[in-house]
Amino acid sequence: MANVQHLRHSPLEPRIQELEQASGDAVALREVPFTTMVGLRAAPGSTGHEALASALGGLPAQVGDVVGDVDSTAVLWLSPDEFLAVDQPDTGLAASLESTLGDNSGQVLDLSANRTFIELSGEASEPVLRKTVPLDLHLRSWPVNKAYATQVALTPVMVWRVAEHTWWIAPRISFADHVVNFLLDAMLEFREG
Repeated sequence: MANVQHLRHSPLEPRIQELEQASGDAVALREVPFTTMVGLRAAPGSTGHEALASALGGLPAQVGDVVGDVDSTAVLWLSPDEFLAVDQPDTGLAASLESTLGDNSGQVLDLSANRTFIELSGEASEPVLRKTVPLDLHLRSWPVNKAYATQVALTPVMVWRVAEHTWWIAPRISFADHVVNFLLDAMLEFREG
């Protein structure tokens, strides 16, 4: 089979230079392209849930929970029986989890091409997000390594706080430009010069 990786393009690839130019010390914006994302469905207490939890070091138990972290395989809570596993690009995670699930009840689906992650970082990242996210972003309410389904620019997204001043925002790829346009506008007052 021929190598076709050179044909692969991320949704925000044409805007890399624009994102770099708009970024500064106070706030920065970049795409985290080609992140592996695997949708998981398994009812708590089922054999499928147990198999997936065993393979992933656990599954989140409640809203906002994340098992793992941004530097390893992480699993974000979406609903009581739905999760999003996130990993580095091209890890084969979906195939591995599908094999782990086997004939047990549940579902594993590679969603890597469904969304992209946009990283918003810097001391001003929280004030930028406050302009659009209708949740309390303060560290005491939204600590590091928590993720919630919410909205950015009236667009449904997952927002994951991966560090004190770093957020990973996951819109569907068809809305990535819209979300970036809003964030670039919201960042203007924090740009140097």
